Amino acid sequence: MPALILLALLLGLAAAPAMAHGISDVDPGSLWSIDPWLLAPLYAVGIGFYVGTQRLWHHAGGGRGISFRQVGAFWTGWLIVALALTSPLHWLGERLFTAHMIEHELLMIVGAPLMAFARINGPLMWSLPASLRPAAGRLLNWPIVARPWALLGHPISATAMHALALWAWHAPPLYAWALENTAIHRLQHISFFATALLFWWVLLHGRGVGRSVRLRDGIAIACLFVTVLHSGVLGALLALSTRVWIPGQGAIAGEFGLSPLEDQQLAGILMWVPMGMLYTAAALFFAYRWLTEFDVRLPAVRHAGSRGP
Repeated sequence: MPALILLALLLGLAAAPAMAHGISDVDPGSLWSIDPWLLAPLYAVGIGFYVGTQRLWHHAGGGRGISFRQVGAFWTGWLIVALALTSPLHWLGERLFTAHMIEHELLMIVGAPLMAFARINGPLMWSLPASLRPAAGRLLNWPIVARPWALLGHPISATAMHALALWAWHAPPLYAWALENTAIHRLQHISFFATALLFWWVLLHGRGVGRSVRLRDGIAIACLFVTVLHSGVLGALLALSTRVWIPGQGAIAGEFGLSPLEDQQLAGILMWVPMGMLYTAAALFFAYRWLTEFDVRLPAVRHAGSRGP
């Protein structure tokens, strides 16, 4: 759903000369955003992942240590994040609430889970020179690093931080500040992506709930249920509001046949419905895995019980 709306917006942008004067006055080449503060870490992670993957596969064999599926997921997620931050969607998102919402959804519920699934810590460790890897491993096990990670990596903490980022940045004063200040806008994008990456990482790979896969999947379902509820409430508040929360956000809404309030309401619907559907789909995936694990273990338990003491 977000992809279809994004396509419609970009097609509308391409047809801008036939529209009102605001977009048509802009040089198309300037619609692409090049922000070194966002692109530098993104490229650093991409280069590190590529180098680490090549070294790991050279040592262990292709597809070992990290699977082809994980590599495909990483580069798909990486490309989506890069396009969300640099394509005309980013320029449009500063002037249209609907586009801004699509950008955030691409970061949080498309790019972040794909990159979390890839489990990039292994390749990034292998990207280091062999002489530095043991020291890096010891550094990660230092209490000053391991203890905060144990707290942040718990499902409840990760879910709460993801929720805090979502709600805090949609508070009108903070959201308006992000539109006016480039540094704050960067911080907004980073916090959305970082908390989402942590959230999906913990659900997919977290160890803070014990070694039981079933227990982890059960908690993941609960965390996603909570996330569906609170994000749906925020989306509904935006969609059903009768006043504009951030007046400057819908600067070019009229060029898409929308009033600023309608632009906000459409953005709220995008958060409420498609975003909720994707979180629900993820919960169904974990539920399926939870039930499958139960079906696999139950015959084994019955068989063990039938043998008697």
